[in-house]
Amino acid sequence: MSAVKKVLVVGGGIGGQSVAIALAQKGVEVEIAERLDVYNVYGVGIIQQMNALRALDELGLADETMKQGYPYGQLKMYTSTGHFIGLAGAPPIGKYPSHNGISRRTLHEIMYDKAIKLGVHYKMGTTVTHIENNKDDVTVTFTDNTKKTYDILIASDGINSDMRKLIFGDFKPKYMGVSVWRYAFKKHEDLDTAYMYYGKRSKIGFIPMSDDSMYMFLVSAEGADNPWIEKSAYVPMLKDYLSEFPAKIAQDIIPQITEPDLVNYRPIEASHLPDPWFKNRAIVIGDGAHATVPQLGSGAALALEDGVVLAEELDKADTVEKAFTAFMKRRHQRCMAIVDASETLAEWELLEFEGKPLPEGANIGQVIGKAVGTLMAPH
Repeated sequence: MSAVKKVLVVGGGIGGQSVAIALAQKGVEVEIAERLDVYNVYGVGIIQQMNALRALDELGLADETMKQGYPYGQLKMYTSTGHFIGLAGAPPIGKYPSHNGISRRTLHEIMYDKAIKLGVHYKMGTTVTHIENNKDDVTVTFTDNTKKTYDILIASDGINSDMRKLIFGDFKPKYMGVSVWRYAFKKHEDLDTAYMYYGKRSKIGFIPMSDDSMYMFLVSAEGADNPWIEKSAYVPMLKDYLSEFPAKIAQDIIPQITEPDLVNYRPIEASHLPDPWFKNRAIVIGDGAHATVPQLGSGAALALEDGVVLAEELDKADTVEKAFTAFMKRRHQRCMAIVDASETLAEWELLEFEGKPLPEGANIGQVIGKAVGTLMAPH
């Protein structure tokens, strides 16, 4: 790799570990600065579509994620009362199933183990407070007041990225008017693939994560003015939403929702960092550049792809600027297509939850179909 030899990645999530592994496989010295002292992964489960598995395969991890996760077919969609609507998701392609469900913690552990074996160094409990972003290198000051110089800095510290602010200045994500709830359960006896039910106030999905575990997600509209909810209200509100769905799997889990600390609640936000996502020797990837609402289940997949593609371009180019520019050509249009489609679906869902008509000509199936086609195309 001619462009870089020493890299700092800020943020040890899915995108950060993806790029660290991909670079380390090519002989680059990589450090990850992660603000957490130990991993306490935010989130419950994750849906991996074929493009996510394809990126993981390039990291040598797809087989292990499928082994520790739960490969399943296309998503079955129903009305709240159980009337079958149709299937969603691409059919299986080669070794890749339509989907793989997996615990976020399990995925992080798989990636962490791979990175450690490749020699990636983790600076836990550490992040960056200052950047000297030069044309030929980048010098950073860490929270322990030490300084170090790298060939490049890769910011992968999430939707509320502090590194993005240090590189580009203030940038605020946008709340989309809907929120998502998640809760993990023992796998239901009837769960053979993923299921989704559409209600008047919310939609719910059930995703297998392993042979004996699953998680539920529920999307609701909590109001644009104040989407934050007191933790003491989590359990009663979630049970109230589920009361709309008579399906056995929904009714069976209601008594199991008992612990507010196990409810994962998050207002859904999106961000669109303008092109380019880099300045001098610092670049932003993942949610910091293109956070997408989860209507297409692709946020983590796009971050995985970012890591693989960035490592490829750095390996091919003889300058960092050429590599970053080539990365943008491959990533910007693809990521924005998924971000825009996801936001459109979220906006339409909000209208439905509010009892308002959809825009004339709105075609949910067409938007989803086009987005799936984009995801299945090479990254």
